[in-house]
Amino acid sequence: MDPACDPAGTTAEVHEAAEALRTMSVAFLFPGQGSQVVGMGKVFAETCPEARAVFAEVDEALGESLSEIMWNGPEDSLTLTANAQPALMAVSLASMRVLEARGVELKASASFVAGHSLGEYSALAAAGSLKIADAARLLRIRGEAMQAAVPVGQGAMAALLGLDFEAARDVAAEAAQGEVCEAANDNAPGQVVVSGHRAAVERAVEIAKGRGARRAVLLPVSAPFHCSLMAPAADAMAEALAKVEIVPPAVPLVCNVLAAPITDPDEIRKRLVEQVTGTVRWRESVGWLAGQGVDTFVEIGAGKVLTGMVKRIAADGTGLAVNAPADVDALLERLNG
Repeated sequence: MDPACDPAGTTAEVHEAAEALRTMSVAFLFPGQGSQVVGMGKVFAETCPEARAVFAEVDEALGESLSEIMWNGPEDSLTLTANAQPALMAVSLASMRVLEARGVELKASASFVAGHSLGEYSALAAAGSLKIADAARLLRIRGEAMQAAVPVGQGAMAALLGLDFEAARDVAAEAAQGEVCEAANDNAPGQVVVSGHRAAVERAVEIAKGRGARRAVLLPVSAPFHCSLMAPAADAMAEALAKVEIVPPAVPLVCNVLAAPITDPDEIRKRLVEQVTGTVRWRESVGWLAGQGVDTFVEIGAGKVLTGMVKRIAADGTGLAVNAPADVDALLERLNG
C-alpha cells in the first residue's frame, strides 16, 4: 500500500494535521467539467482501498465500468457529458477518502465546501449530504439531460477574457437579438463565459473583441450549459432530485447560484435545479469565502483549474490541489508547518 493512503504508523502525523487545521480557515473546492483526463484517479485506486471502494460504488450505481473508461479511455468516451460528470465526482470522492485515511476529516478540517457546476454534487457527497451512489446516478441523468436539451450544433459557449462581469453581461444582451445569449460562468476577474444559441454566441465574440476583450473564443463544448436553453434539463433534475434523500451537509455549501452558504435539504434541491440554467457565480463565491476569513482553498479531485482561479480572486489566500499522492504529502507538510 502506498504511504499516501496508509494510516498505519502515522498516528502523530494524523494528530498534527488535525490540530493544524483547527488553526486555519479552510474551504474544500470540487472541480467541474473540463478537468477530466484519461487516467485520473487510477493511482489512488491502485494504492488505497478506500479510494478503490468509491470507484466500485460508482460503477455499481451506474451498472457499468465507468472506471475502465476513466483509466484507459478512449478520451472521446470520457469527455461525453454523461460520463465526465459522474467520473469527476468519483475522482473527487476518492481523493477525499485518501485524505480521510491520512487524518484530514472534512467536518473537522473545512469551514465550507463549494463546487463548480457539477462539483456541487461532489461537494455535497463529500459533506455527507448525498450518498455517492445517488450522486453518480444524478450526474448521469444531469449529463444526459443537458446534452439532450439542445440539438448538437445549435448551441455554443464562448470565453470572454479581459472584460469584467457587467461588461460581459452587456455584450451577451446586445448579441442576443431575439435569441438566447447569457452569462453562464463568472469564473474569475476578467474571465466570463457566455452561453446560448450558436449564432448569438458568435455575435458576442465579435462584439466583445470590439469592446476591448483581450481574447474572445468559442469553447469546444457539446451543449450551451448554464443558460435558459437548459430548461428541459432543469425539469429533469427537479424530478430526479425529488426522489433522492438529501440531508444537511456536515459544513455549509456555498452554492453557485447564490454565492452564499446553504444547509437546508429543500433549499439544496431548489438551488441544484436552478443551477442548471443559472450563472455559476464562482468569482463571488470564492470572494465571499475569503471575506469570511478563509485563507486556504483545497481543490479535491482532477486538475488544478479551481486553484488557478483562486489565485486570481483571493490574492492573499493559498490554493492547493489534491489529485495525486505527492499532493497529499504536500498538503500534510503545509498543515504541519
